[in-house]
Amino acid sequence: MAHLAFISHIQQPADTTNPTSASQNLTLYLPVVPFLSSRRIASHRFKIRALNRDFDDVTASEKEGTPFFPHRHTVKIPVGDRYITVETGQIGRQASGSVVVRDGETVVYTTVCMSDVPSEPSDFFPMSVHYQERFSAAGRTSGGFFKREGRTKDHEVLICRLIDRPLRPTMLKGFYHETQILSWVLSYDGLHSPDSLAVTAAGIAVALSEVPNTNTVAGVRIGLIGDKFVVNPTTTEMEDSKLDLLLAGSETGILMIEGYCDFLPEEKLLQAIEVGQDAVRSICKEVDKLVKVCGKPKLLDSIKLPPPELYKHVEEIAGDELVKVLQIKNKVPRRKAISLLEEKVLSILTEEGYVSKSETCAGAEITPDMLEDEDEEEEFVVDGEFDEGDVHIKPVLKKPVPTFYSEVDVKLVFKSVSSTYLRKRIVKGGKRSDGRTSEEIRTIDAECGLLPRAHGSALFTRGETQSLAVVTLGDKQMAQRIDNLVGVEDVKRFYLQYSFPPSCVGEAGRIGAPSRREIGHGTLAERALEPVLPSEDDFPYTIRVESTITESNGSSSMASVCGGCLALQDAGVPLKSSIAGIAMGLVVDTEEFGGDGTPLILSDITGSEDASGDMDFKVAGNDDGVTAFQMDIKVTGITLSTMEHALLQAKEGRKRILAEMLKCSPPPSKKLSKHAPLILVMKVKPEKVNLIIGSGGKKVKSIIEETGVESIDTQDNGTVKITSRDLASLERTKIIISNLTMVPVVGDIYRNCKITSIVPYGAFVEIVPGREGLCHVSELSPDWLSKPDDAFKVGDIVDVKLIEINEKGQLRLSRKALLPDQGTDKPNENQRTPKDGGTPQKYGDKSKLRQSSNAPKGDVDKTSEGKFTKRYVGSRKYEPKTSSNKSDTVASSDGGSALVNGEAQVG
Repeated sequence: MAHLAFISHIQQPADTTNPTSASQNLTLYLPVVPFLSSRRIASHRFKIRALNRDFDDVTASEKEGTPFFPHRHTVKIPVGDRYITVETGQIGRQASGSVVVRDGETVVYTTVCMSDVPSEPSDFFPMSVHYQERFSAAGRTSGGFFKREGRTKDHEVLICRLIDRPLRPTMLKGFYHETQILSWVLSYDGLHSPDSLAVTAAGIAVALSEVPNTNTVAGVRIGLIGDKFVVNPTTTEMEDSKLDLLLAGSETGILMIEGYCDFLPEEKLLQAIEVGQDAVRSICKEVDKLVKVCGKPKLLDSIKLPPPELYKHVEEIAGDELVKVLQIKNKVPRRKAISLLEEKVLSILTEEGYVSKSETCAGAEITPDMLEDEDEEEEFVVDGEFDEGDVHIKPVLKKPVPTFYSEVDVKLVFKSVSSTYLRKRIVKGGKRSDGRTSEEIRTIDAECGLLPRAHGSALFTRGETQSLAVVTLGDKQMAQRIDNLVGVEDVKRFYLQYSFPPSCVGEAGRIGAPSRREIGHGTLAERALEPVLPSEDDFPYTIRVESTITESNGSSSMASVCGGCLALQDAGVPLKSSIAGIAMGLVVDTEEFGGDGTPLILSDITGSEDASGDMDFKVAGNDDGVTAFQMDIKVTGITLSTMEHALLQAKEGRKRILAEMLKCSPPPSKKLSKHAPLILVMKVKPEKVNLIIGSGGKKVKSIIEETGVESIDTQDNGTVKITSRDLASLERTKIIISNLTMVPVVGDIYRNCKITSIVPYGAFVEIVPGREGLCHVSELSPDWLSKPDDAFKVGDIVDVKLIEINEKGQLRLSRKALLPDQGTDKPNENQRTPKDGGTPQKYGDKSKLRQSSNAPKGDVDKTSEGKFTKRYVGSRKYEPKTSSNKSDTVASSDGGSALVNGEAQVG
């Protein structure tokens, strides 16, 4: 049934009372209805009425010039040599705080929201951060089957951590409303990195929101280009930078740093931190001005802290025992003793009720004359009258009323008191829980070669922290591929994966996908070791390091650096130097704990010192400089002088650890394992690469099947990498590729060559393994042949001479030219066409050549040894007597190829 669409064009007359009004043509598109009879249409007439807009009500604000977004504010903040733009009040107005921050054409949108009802109190602020890079920001979609952004990628997790770590110390204690920070990259120009911008955007959004915090947070990246420090350098500038430092802080101090460098000395690193701190301070000042204009009032009334007197009660109950418990050196017994003490405190304060020692003595004063015999009867006066002197009132002691506290408050206070006692022991007593001084390193033990089938392994133990590092070597196929924002294929030939099972701390827990902490620690250790790795030209392997934490009591990521370095050496990776890592701690306000007020720096901190201290500063490097560093603090900021002290103390600690690593027993083997694959690197002319690949990859697949190698990787620059498990197949593949890519010269003579296939117009002859040429029927014999198979068959051995190379690189051979009665005949061009005038026998026929190349190849091992009068590159079975032409590759390993095996050096 046909359908009709009714369209009504209505001419609306101009409003003479409103000068701004004009004639308007309104086009109304009515729904498509089935075709009806004229009678039915007549009975169902449409009534159309055009509704006039009430301009008096709607345009009243427009006449006054009020914008649609009255609370929209835009500011420009100078950062480095340019400005970043901050906008609020237009997008995400229902969030507690939302901003859009622009740097160039990179745009980051960040929101802050919190729950209406507070969650249960805990010692961990309930904040979560989610950062996502939309592929549409760069004008593309995901490369996978699902075109929607899915699971958070590793580099997005790292940026989530960069946002979370500086914000957490600024949150006020006692605020338990769940807070969520969401950040999206909406536009990316490929020049201005979104990570530091996302940190700043989150800091601004929190400052504008109702979430109570102490300071405004901002973040910048610092690069070192030449001798100049650059604030927020572009991605192009970062290619030449010797430093990649991301710093976040407030107007009062530094809150977080994370960076990687190529053996940068501590003095240069401190200069970079100072430059970053100045940039952060200027951003925070401008943001504070914006907060005064459009910031929301903070929810300070929602802060709930434990009762102040509870701290005193916990100290009275558990103070003396805490002093003894904190002196237990081993982690597990100390943890169990503290847990039992906590249960005791909880029982007293939550179940039995607590009576203060001062209250038990507080009662009415008792005198001897008030103590009367209990059996003495009272005297009553008749008629309601009595003598006060005759009535005795016995004194009654005032019973103290027990005070009950909530379990959460008791736990929070007990943890705080335990931390205070630990800090007092360190500062005032000069001894830590395990008896060390502030600069002392724990006992170190290292062992290599534990796993016989692994390519490299090491067990590194420092105190109660232990890392089992395993190295696996492979080819390019083992490399880690990354789907990034700009869409350019990013491949990592070295990656370190860190795992932290619950058994390493003596607990039972869930095993699943790597946590954010595991991803962050693994990246830190990976970036610490990366500067000492050889180049791909010197060591063509893909390298994977696995660090499994088998014991943990602080600084497991730095143990991964030390263990990973030893495992790499055990795998035969030629490192430039050894790398060690150390974690530094801090106790500020030492005057409160019996010190002189100077911040106390702790070397090689344990888990309890990390939890109760004020800083976790990880530094990795060697004697010459730093390769990676990461700092998190729990206070509102530390000064540059404190950081300088920590860096210099960390340098001394690294030297001691490196000295202990040299005592590793058994030491690293420093040679490739017999179980590691062999890789041969060859160089051919770039235009010859297609000969190795073949049509649709058929040639390279046939070579792999024939020789049994694992893979053949070709690059556009002419580099060919052959990976194999045995040397024989490796060398055989090398011979085939060498012959395929050699440059033949007209006049070359090839002896003892096998006929691989016969066609009506001639025979294809394999002059060298993998390389064939056509011997036309007219060049097979001095006598006339109607068909080649009249005199020859597949597998026959013949001597041929190269008489022509056409423009496609195809070879034309002649047997007749080598026969005794031919002398030095020149090739006859007329011989290209058969005498019988049949099918044209053009040598350049690509389809026929392709057909012949798929014919069965002769077995190289069964070919008899021959002598050559011209140049030939091949195996021992084809020893040339003389050689006149040059090849793209050289047969010997010290020429155009490099063989990597158990003992060979990479050339």
